[in-house]
Amino acid sequence: MPTEIIFMVEEDPEGGYTAHALGYSIVTEGDDMPELRRNVRDAVHLHFTDEERPAVIRLHLVKDEVISA
Repeated sequence: MPTEIIFMVEEDPEGGYTAHALGYSIVTEGDDMPELRRNVRDAVHLHFTDEERPAVIRLHLVKDEVISA
């Protein structure tokens, strides 16, 4: 039973955010960070039973930046 689950969060090119769980087949999205947090929490609650559910959800925000050489 994991004590925490980590989501990689990226900005969606079409707007909003997408979150992918590392090591689990859980993906969700939200128009803004508050909505994404709610959706991540809901997805974790749906994926795990009460006994299996991690106590901590960690959101790792990834931002790509392209600059000219």
